[in-house]
Amino acid sequence: MHDGIIVLNKPKGPTSAECLNRIKKKFRIKKIGHAGTLDPMATGVLVVMVGQATKMADYIMEGRKTYKGTLRVGLETDTYDIEGKVTREYDYSGVASEDIARAIKEWETVKSQEVPPVSAAKHRGKPFYSLQRAGQKVPIKFKNIEIFRADVIKIDIPLSSFRISCSAGVYVRSLAHSLGKRLGCGAVLTELVREHSHPFGLEKAVDMDLLLQEENWQDFSLPINEALAHWPKLVLDDNLQALARNGRPIDFSLLSIANPEESKMALMVSREGSPEALARLEAAGDGRLLWTIKRGLWEN
Repeated sequence: MHDGIIVLNKPKGPTSAECLNRIKKKFRIKKIGHAGTLDPMATGVLVVMVGQATKMADYIMEGRKTYKGTLRVGLETDTYDIEGKVTREYDYSGVASEDIARAIKEWETVKSQEVPPVSAAKHRGKPFYSLQRAGQKVPIKFKNIEIFRADVIKIDIPLSSFRISCSAGVYVRSLAHSLGKRLGCGAVLTELVREHSHPFGLEKAVDMDLLLQEENWQDFSLPINEALAHWPKLVLDDNLQALARNGRPIDFSLLSIANPEESKMALMVSREGSPEALARLEAAGDGRLLWTIKRGLWEN
């Protein structure tokens, strides 16, 4: 088996890229990637993709995320988290627990956020963090987000812990920073755990140290199909398999699903169950519905 997914419980300290490099070096993997970066300070679910699974990165990354975090009022840093350089300190004696609880709940109404100056977002091809390290001006950039749910776990000022369910790409440290701005007391993120990255949770994750002690990464891997278990599955016969491998669209009538208006993406598999392709349902010029091949997953 040369393809698969490792649900890694990322440790605190290394970057997501450094985690991948360690795995790649240990197991001599040629093709590896991950879905959704975690900051060095953050821990939790990092979906690592090996071989053909790397072609699914965009589709895995777009799933919902769940985070458990802790913020501290009274500080601002240049990175919006506790590991950055302190840029301002505040008197937070007038801030009540009810104020913080209300501000956390108000995250559910947030539809856009400022991208942190220390992030992998790019400006003219250069990551924000490289611009900041070089002393250059980092542009102010906003992105659309959605917070499906925000709950308070515990408030013990200056610390407050919370849990959020959100869309992909949310910068949780920006949420902490904006909360501090709204309350006028400053706030930074001090801890962050990604508990779930759809469809994987911490219960399926392996610790980095344990993984690197083993001889075979496959002992901790999941098949490609499991990453897209929530997608419709289309079983190809030999003729349709040949069409798919040649990138030819396939008429919906030959591979129909129950609710095409709800499921625009599907996983094509062989009769033996091995992954063949990622396909999207699209309308042709004559009005017919066709499955178009977006990514081939078969072994060359």
